[in-house]
Amino acid sequence: MHKNAECLFEADIYRLKGELLLKQATPSEPEAAGCFHQALDTACRQQAKSLELRAATSLARLWQRQGKRAEARELLAQVYGWFTEGFDTADLQEANALLEELV
Repeated sequence: MHKNAECLFEADIYRLKGELLLKQATPSEPEAAGCFHQALDTACRQQAKSLELRAATSLARLWQRQGKRAEARELLAQVYGWFTEGFDTADLQEANALLEELV
């Protein structure tokens, strides 16, 4: 049971590692980006759309800071577009707010 739960949240673990790398005294953006990409790949493989949205939001926020606004918007808009309900959830509201900043 423990192993299955660990696999279930593997994508979010990678994402959180990336977030922590960005909060260090000396942030490691390349390493954080790698974690976000790993989170995206894992969530996609698991067909975990909500975890994919979280990873895409984190990577898009990093890209926004790096001046890659168009890439950030394209990635996040693609993932956000999959959702047809649940727009009152914190994850979708956060993604929508970031999309609006990236216009």
